[in-house]
Amino acid sequence: MKLSTYNFLTSMAIKGVKVGYPLKLTINKKDVIESEFNPVFIERLLPKLDWSAVYSAAQVAELADDIPAAQPDNVAEDEQLLQRLHHLLFEIDVLEGQLECPETGRVFPITDGIPNMLLNEDEV
Repeated sequence: MKLSTYNFLTSMAIKGVKVGYPLKLTINKKDVIESEFNPVFIERLLPKLDWSAVYSAAQVAELADDIPAAQPDNVAEDEQLLQRLHHLLFEIDVLEGQLECPETGRVFPITDGIPNMLLNEDEV
């Protein structure tokens, strides 16, 4: 699972959950898969990202030194930061780990890079 995907996942479908975001991420195994850097794509993605979730993912991926805790006003003008965001969001691949609902504590496993967010009948 790419960390860009993590930024959009929510457990709001669970009965009684109001927000379900951001999920608590735990990484047990990750890989780095290099991909072509496209600064325009990163710039266009920025408005859709929740910066606190981006920073949280950076902390869990042990890259918090590369990403500022608060979103700078001039991110689009900082090519180094765009490259670090690209690395975090598109080159870090979570192979094993889990996502946890912040409201219920329900754990969703990540196996072979795929988060299993299927719910039981009694949860919907």
